[in-house]
Amino acid sequence: MLAVRLTPGAAKDAIGGGWTDEKGAGWLCARVRAVPEKGRANSALIALLAKALDWPKSAILLESGDTNRLKRLRIRDGAHAAARLTAIIDIWVQAT
Repeated sequence: MLAVRLTPGAAKDAIGGGWTDEKGAGWLCARVRAVPEKGRANSALIALLAKALDWPKSAILLESGDTNRLKRLRIRDGAHAAARLTAIIDIWVQAT
């Protein structure tokens, strides 16, 4: 499960940085150029993550946050590559 804070309508697509909510939970920050209409921003986020992780788009599912900027995504079949995926995500969170 991957927690992402999405900013739609950004100047460019990017992943990087972290954000902590009022409960202390950590969220990966992502920005997409797509607007938040008819699921366009959600689709753009999934495409961005799939490309950056070198993972099939069909294996990244939006679990919650369809109309919210805070998203939870499930990366299917990620167990066999958990160390690689975790390392990539950790680097993104450290980026500013």
